[in-house]
Amino acid sequence: AGAAIVNDISALRYDDRAMEVVARAGCPIVLMHAPSAKSDPHEGGTYAHALFDVYDMLAERIAACKAAGIAADRIIVDPGIGFGKGVADNLALVNGLALFHTLGCPVLFGASRKRMIGALDNEAPAEARLGGSVALHYQAAGQGAQILRIHDIAENRQALRVWRGLRDAALTG
Repeated sequence: AGAAIVNDISALRYDDRAMEVVARAGCPIVLMHAPSAKSDPHEGGTYAHALFDVYDMLAERIAACKAAGIAADRIIVDPGIGFGKGVADNLALVNGLALFHTLGCPVLFGASRKRMIGALDNEAPAEARLGGSVALHYQAAGQGAQILRIHDIAENRQALRVWRGLRDAALTG
């Protein structure tokens, strides 16, 4: 038994034992940015520049993980769309997602049904956010996100396959 993967919304900041447990387990770790996982992880973010502030925090957490013996090839980063960020912050992260590749880790993108879609689409309820979710996933895929955390698997798979076909056809003429 044991963990196949650890997905920690605090990027291993809030439990002193977490880093040691992950290092011993030998499993991949998703380091997600959230400003305050101890209370409400969806609240509390204030940023001078969301893209760079989130990047800097994840860079620091990657360094801490490596120092604790977690192999670099087991680290995945997630900018934490919707966690302690306003719409403008989230849009900056979505549009600047490619920057996170310079951290040297796979990038996980999770924006399926997020509140920002509702904010951009006349407060559409979560169950009516498929179109917005797919649009965000296109943007993430276009910036090289390796992992997408989604709800509507069949619809997103089909949309991304068609998008890749269009992209590849355009590249080959």
